[in-house]
Amino acid sequence: MTSKKTKTGGGYIGRIPSLGITTYIRNGSIVTRVSTSDVRSNTRKQFIQRQRMRHSIALWKQLAPCIPLFTQGKTAYHSFLSLANRLPVVYLPKNKAEIEGSLLMPGIPVSDGTLQPIQQTLGEVDGIPALITDRKVNVILPYEAFLLYTAEQQFYYNDCPEVSFKVRVVKQDEFTEVNGCLALVGDDFTDEMKGWALVRMIGRNCSSQSIVTRCKVYEQYTTDEALQKAAKSYGGLR
Repeated sequence: MTSKKTKTGGGYIGRIPSLGITTYIRNGSIVTRVSTSDVRSNTRKQFIQRQRMRHSIALWKQLAPCIPLFTQGKTAYHSFLSLANRLPVVYLPKNKAEIEGSLLMPGIPVSDGTLQPIQQTLGEVDGIPALITDRKVNVILPYEAFLLYTAEQQFYYNDCPEVSFKVRVVKQDEFTEVNGCLALVGDDFTDEMKGWALVRMIGRNCSSQSIVTRCKVYEQYTTDEALQKAAKSYGGLR
């Protein structure tokens, strides 16, 4: 994979010829378009790469307003793309990809930092749905902060899937202790159209976390049938 960058009045333009994608900054927003000079070449491998990149960018555009915490790479945007590109590839037909459809799935990154990650699972505490962690209560620092990212699978514009994100500060007295570890309990954690990630923060340092979810809507977009249907909407594979 190669890339080219040039500086313009609208910001830095990044072009990835092998994917046929150009990204650039316009009025503070990330804009992505398909490079018309590349769309004639649409092998199976190229199509998969383009679908992967399109989805990662669509996810970022939804997550970015929540100020995700990516401190390890050159920019938060590039750090997110590097991590998100490891997710399963989902195949959206052209009419849904063009309006930046996105899908909730386990592993969507929301932060990348130097603090030890929190292991998180969805379960129950005394019969109540919960987000259960391995963060020991007896090692919590008074100045340690927590952010809870919530992702929700929604549908807009002709049933096009779209993931929305929100984030809030979690006060330490909101936690329930389970086997000496922190947990958040509430009926919301049974929602199969939502996902969560709890991020630790100490000053400007954060833990590396990704979404845990029961949502399985994305699975129908990962099959070979979904690939063929999406490719057909772009004119087929060559």
